[in-house]
Amino acid sequence: MDSGKQHLMKFNRRWQMFAYVEAMLYAIGFGLFTYFLASSLLIGSLAFAVSLLLLLLIKHPWSQNLKATSSYIDAHVAEASFSTGLLLQPEENLSSLARLQRYKVSNELKERLGTTTPPNKLRQATLVLFALSILGFAVSKLELFNRVNAGLDFNSNSEHIQFVATDSVSNETITPKIIEQVITVSYPSYTRERTKTITESNIKAVINSRISWVLKFDNSVSSVSMDRMGETIPLQQVDNSYKISQSLIESGFYSFKFRNEAGLEFTSNLFSLEAIPDNPPELEITGLEQYTYFDFSETKKIQLQSTITDDYGIDEAYIIATVSKGSGESVKFREEKLYFNETIQKGQSSLIVTKNINLDALKMKVGDELYFYIEAFDEKEPKRNVTRSETYFAVIKDTVTDEFAVEGTLGVDQMPDYFRSQRQLIIDTEKLIKDKPSITVKDFKFRSNELGFDQKALRLKYGQFMGDESEMEEAPIGIETDEASEDHYHTEDQENILKEYSHDHDGDNEHNLVAAQEADEAEDPLHDYLHNHDDPEESTLFEESLKTKLRKALSIMWDAELYLRLYEPEKSLPFQYDALKLIQEIKNSARIYVHRIGFDPPPIKEESRLTGSIKDIDNFRKTQDLDVVHPFKSMEIAISRLEVLIQQQDVFKENDKIIFTAAGNELGRLAIEIPGKYLRILQGLKNIENNTERTIDNYKIVQKGLWSALPKAKEIPGARKVYTDEINSLFLKQLETYD
Repeated sequence: MDSGKQHLMKFNRRWQMFAYVEAMLYAIGFGLFTYFLASSLLIGSLAFAVSLLLLLLIKHPWSQNLKATSSYIDAHVAEASFSTGLLLQPEENLSSLARLQRYKVSNELKERLGTTTPPNKLRQATLVLFALSILGFAVSKLELFNRVNAGLDFNSNSEHIQFVATDSVSNETITPKIIEQVITVSYPSYTRERTKTITESNIKAVINSRISWVLKFDNSVSSVSMDRMGETIPLQQVDNSYKISQSLIESGFYSFKFRNEAGLEFTSNLFSLEAIPDNPPELEITGLEQYTYFDFSETKKIQLQSTITDDYGIDEAYIIATVSKGSGESVKFREEKLYFNETIQKGQSSLIVTKNINLDALKMKVGDELYFYIEAFDEKEPKRNVTRSETYFAVIKDTVTDEFAVEGTLGVDQMPDYFRSQRQLIIDTEKLIKDKPSITVKDFKFRSNELGFDQKALRLKYGQFMGDESEMEEAPIGIETDEASEDHYHTEDQENILKEYSHDHDGDNEHNLVAAQEADEAEDPLHDYLHNHDDPEESTLFEESLKTKLRKALSIMWDAELYLRLYEPEKSLPFQYDALKLIQEIKNSARIYVHRIGFDPPPIKEESRLTGSIKDIDNFRKTQDLDVVHPFKSMEIAISRLEVLIQQQDVFKENDKIIFTAAGNELGRLAIEIPGKYLRILQGLKNIENNTERTIDNYKIVQKGLWSALPKAKEIPGARKVYTDEINSLFLKQLETYD
């Protein structure tokens, strides 16, 4: 039974092999046909490979499986009795009758599959192979394909620069043609690009590349020159060729002109010169936050890793680190240049550099700050491109003089003294925990409750900046019922159990920390329709990130106050530390780094100091007339003139050349950055000037192009001049009389 399945698998492999051979025969025939036509072994091999791949994708013989083979045998071999599928199933899953049938089919297939041929079209493929080979050989011998090529004239000067006469010439005049044209682009040495020879006259190259043209004519000419953005540069004659070499400093346009021996001038079309800029290096610093804070006891090291890339090669890269010491007027700065751990090889286009910055090695102390950034240079000549990264900060925390401030986000300093009390709360709480074994329970609870109130006062001060309502405001006046009055009477008689443990800060007076609002304040009817900037919640005292941190600090202060009120200062202390940490982060994240430079004030004359004399001070008045410069005036004049020519209301005059020349110069300056965009319009202007294409169609094309090139005028709001006739004026006057 297993041998029957093996014969089935052999039949399936033969079927796949016939499909591969069939695709191979078709591909060989097409490859031979292409070889005879092109007379090139490379093209014939390429045609064979492409056609074989396409045929295999169409026929996909690898997808032929045993299930399809079993169905074919059941349909074409009568002895199989449509039971070939039993050979593909496990024997233990079959019934006794199925096993008997499986055994019978296996014996029959051993004899029949050896003489059965899988379906194929090998004969058809062989005939196609011979037919294509004979057809290709016949076409090659009769040279039919070469005659077609001769008619198409593939060796013509279609890529060469074409010239047209600038003046009217007779039909007998022979226009010289370029028979040899070589354009060489030599890139700057630092790019490490090889010199290239191109055939396209529209040139794109790196800035500062050297471009050379070599032109050879079929007839003799007297002089050849290049017109580059209005500058005429003569070509140098070497033997029978004319040569010129130019540096690609900026984008622009160029064309060639020459005169034949008869003195007639010919000019070529306009071609573009596009200078591709050398981009500065790109910097990316990974895995480092912009602000890093260290405690004095920590290991003060920064792991810096950066990826630097450049299009043509990196020349140099280093770190500029500035250490700030002191504060206020006594601040001092020290700048150092730090090099990376890796040696930078010049010319690398991409590299990963690292640096371990040790703050102790920079002799930084508590309260000192470090500002550092990366500078990278490429190899551009004559002046290198430079890229500077963002400034990163590293601070050693000063636990003594660290005060809260919001510099750069507030116009004035609105921070009250209460913002310095969180650290004192921590100190007092730690002292209370330390003194707990040596003091009475009453003193311990009294001091804990006092600290809880101080925490509450601090939280309320912060809450004012977030728009929170004060908890110390007077409650609105309400009507007391008899039941409420009776309860109030009994409440006053009862003894307050916390009275002996607390100093009544939570009363109505509140030690004048927060002023009470007047209960009868009138409600503003426009409140719901206005954006009230006097409301701290609606104003912009803080950035959004500062608001989030401050809101989090307020939430933590709630927990700190709770445990102090419950006489559990040990549980309150961690929350106080978290609140202090958030306050310090708010302070440091809002600071602005300014790279300071030295300033030497002028000397003070003691004899005139504090005298109040102003006799040498004169008034200053300056009057200047400014003329509005219209940069595209000629283009607008040309558009108007073209409209007259399109309507055939006038003929082209000699003075029109001046208009179109000026319009072309303005368009050329506008198109410096994108030469190819306005190339057709510039060529159309030039054809109008040279009288080579003064047609209405060309006028319309040039006019449309000039319209699209004009920048859109800015809309300036103002009164519009509207024409009012006499009847309308009388009508309005009559309305005013009877109003």
